[in-house]
Amino acid sequence: MPRTPGRPVTQADHDRVRELHAEGLSRNAIAKEIGRSGKTVSEIAVKLGLTFDRTRTRAATEARRDDAKSRRAALALALLGDAERLRAQLWKPAHYVDHGGKEYDRVDWTLDEPAFADKLKLMQSVGIAVDRAVKLDQYDADPGIDAAKSMLGALAAGLGAAYDQLTQPATDGD
Repeated sequence: MPRTPGRPVTQADHDRVRELHAEGLSRNAIAKEIGRSGKTVSEIAVKLGLTFDRTRTRAATEARRDDAKSRRAALALALLGDAERLRAQLWKPAHYVDHGGKEYDRVDWTLDEPAFADKLKLMQSVGIAVDRAVKLDQYDADPGIDAAKSMLGALAAGLGAAYDQLTQPATDGD
């Protein structure tokens, strides 16, 4: 059924949503079937006291999150590999080509190492690749780890201080 914008929601819409929900259709499938938006179907479902099983949606979302994490890890490794290959170029012969003169002649030459300006550009590229790899790793890092380390460090310091107080010999003035 084609969607008609601004069409008032009718009792027939409520009845059809209830019927299709009972058949196990998802919110989006019901919306497509009755020619309404997902939002409208959700609003009708709330009025009817119906809920949609989101187990599959949660599982799909979790799978996408895991896939993205895996892709970021692979990309971080690739960026580190790129950085290594770029850095290796700092110490290899560099071939240069230029065109110039009245006849626009081609001139080729090779240096034992890249020129300083090219080394600078290589190092900048290495830095960018490493920086991006680190940021990708940090994106997926568990933010609670640092807090847990801090808490455990404070707990260890407190226990150490308490132990020191218990093991100190008592003085006559106390």
